[in-house]
Amino acid sequence: MITQIDLHFFKCFELLKLPLANLTLLSGSNASGKSSILQAFVILHQTIREHEWSIRLVLNGHALKMGTVADVVDKVHGRHAFEIGLTADEQSYRWAFSGERSEMSLAVDRVEIGGVVTQSPSKLQHLFPDPNNAGTSDLALRLRNLTYLTAERIGPREFYPLEDRQIATVVGPEGEHAVCLLHLGRDEHVQEELVIEGVPPTRLRQVEARMKIFFPGCGLAVEQVPRVNAVTLGLRTSEDTDFHRPLHVGFGLTQVLPIVVAGLSASKGDILLIENPEVHLHPAGQALMGQFLADVARAGVQVIVETHSDHILNGIRRAVKGLRLEPHQIALHFFRPRNGKDAQAISPQLDKSGNIDVWPDGFFDQFDKDMNHFAGWGD
Repeated sequence: MITQIDLHFFKCFELLKLPLANLTLLSGSNASGKSSILQAFVILHQTIREHEWSIRLVLNGHALKMGTVADVVDKVHGRHAFEIGLTADEQSYRWAFSGERSEMSLAVDRVEIGGVVTQSPSKLQHLFPDPNNAGTSDLALRLRNLTYLTAERIGPREFYPLEDRQIATVVGPEGEHAVCLLHLGRDEHVQEELVIEGVPPTRLRQVEARMKIFFPGCGLAVEQVPRVNAVTLGLRTSEDTDFHRPLHVGFGLTQVLPIVVAGLSASKGDILLIENPEVHLHPAGQALMGQFLADVARAGVQVIVETHSDHILNGIRRAVKGLRLEPHQIALHFFRPRNGKDAQAISPQLDKSGNIDVWPDGFFDQFDKDMNHFAGWGD
């Protein structure tokens, strides 16, 4: 598991050392740096995946388009370089990158693994100088295979492209491969810890069972179009009705489906990054989503989620209180815009009852603030 990420001169951070857990929740005001944490992972991921032998960090790829060096270097203290560090399985890894501000990639100036430094490497594989090292190989594989789901997930479609298994390995940043992945792996077994009893342990049936928790009566039908590299998705919201085209059911179903498929397709040790899983979900569904993500984390998948939803948070708290996760398996981080005086990230702690020790101003407290305006009304 990756237990810490360090950022130096990256985006809005002069220096950040952020602990990570089985399930990490990133919250805070807009433009406070939450997304930057996920982006640091993703630019490593897409360089490793799309440019296996590159000695440069690529800022623009299929998963993420970040612009130029000037767009990603800290504008207050940085110039033309930044560093990303990871701690995984008690081993430290650090990369130093630099480039001209108008360029769209950066040279790898230095790779440091467990104190061993490689300066100006002339050859790298998956951004590592020694890919045959066991720990290095494991981390490279986890970064290569991570799943990143943005907040802008695709909506209902008449049909979905059917890709080769080597392409549709994960659901894709917009969930564009979710239906394809569901079809290709429909008969594969999900992790035992995630199996809902009384339902066949296959991916299609377990995804359908999970969707029924969010949307009672939900049914799924995935069929390949004859002689076409495409599949269709049929949805229903009641067992008394036939299957409908996705356009004719609630928008939330197609927004939740990629998250459920991603969670149930992942293996132990995989990394799952999700932006705003609450999109288009009723508050009760948002709380259920927090509990689902806790279940995925309990099964050995490392989950990092960015959210503005107190219902997601409360679903996670309920999972802790219900003994589905231990408090030390949860990391909560609240980000504030940089002001030069206060820490940018505050990390409230959970206890075994799901209680939170500190509530910084702005940390999921808007409901209480709004209610203060109604105090005494009607007296």
